Amino acid sequence: MAQLEGYYFSAALSCTFLVSCLLFSAFSRALREPYMDEIFHLPQAQRYCEGHFALSQWDPMITTLPGLYLVSVGVVKPASWIFGWSEHVVCSIGMLRFVNLLFSVGNFYLLYLLFRKVQPRNKEYF
Repeated sequence: MAQLEGYYFSAALSCTFLVSCLLFSAFSRALREPYMDEIFHLPQAQRYCEGHFALSQWDPMITTLPGLYLVSVGVVKPASWIFGWSEHVVCSIGMLRFVNLLFSVGNFYLLYLLFRKVQPRNKEYF
């Protein structure tokens, strides 16, 4: 039964990733410019992506910690080195949105782990 659970989880994760990619593609085609709070976050994330971490360049309209910006740099910069992408591609709105897609898949996995912790299997019934 544990092996089936692994297959079910793999299928669910794959479906989640596929649906997320389809939604990402649709939204990226429809919204080429920054949308809603991206107006504030995109320039800040691009400054971090370009290596400008000075507090003097922090946008006062942003009230969240810079964690996602730092992780985004940690994801997209190595990709630029590996694939030889230009700075323009790496720090683009599409690439920074793609990091959020990766986070959504990671959140799915975290929810799965939390569910297993909260609802442990009762071995008497298996």
